[in-house]
Amino acid sequence: MTSQLTASTANPVLRVPPASPAAAAAYFGASLAFHADVSDVAAALAADGDPGFVVLDSRSTASWDQGHIPGAVHLPTALIAEQARDLLDPAVPVVTYCWGLGCNGATRAALALAELGYQVKEMLGGFEYWAREGFEFETWEGRERRTADPLTAPVDSDDCGC
Repeated sequence: MTSQLTASTANPVLRVPPASPAAAAAYFGASLAFHADVSDVAAALAADGDPGFVVLDSRSTASWDQGHIPGAVHLPTALIAEQARDLLDPAVPVVTYCWGLGCNGATRAALALAELGYQVKEMLGGFEYWAREGFEFETWEGRERRTADPLTAPVDSDDCGC
């Protein structure tokens, strides 16, 4: 018993033991209710018909002009409280994004929308991963697409297998 305890506490991964399977299922299920993957958003937008949600870019106008997801609604986080009702249908879920993983602007935007009564998810990876995965985006100069980064997207398939 002592050797197991010593081995576990010496291992930084297991210093805090994993959650029970039931707690893990609840946590990861909740995470999926709050987050959307860049590839899943792109696939839903590319499919025929209504994707069932609207994409919201919560960055500044200068950032929007640098590049944004085609068809996204531009609504900086600071303006959500006063303008969301004019731009968004409360019956349609919203997927927010900002710059990327190092930015919590999409989280703040999602919170502001949830406080107004919207169903909302945050797109993990933000605009950074949208561009890095090779999806088309718009700038003030027109449409653009970059080669997918092989560290973020499969290069031989449209499906990463996740």
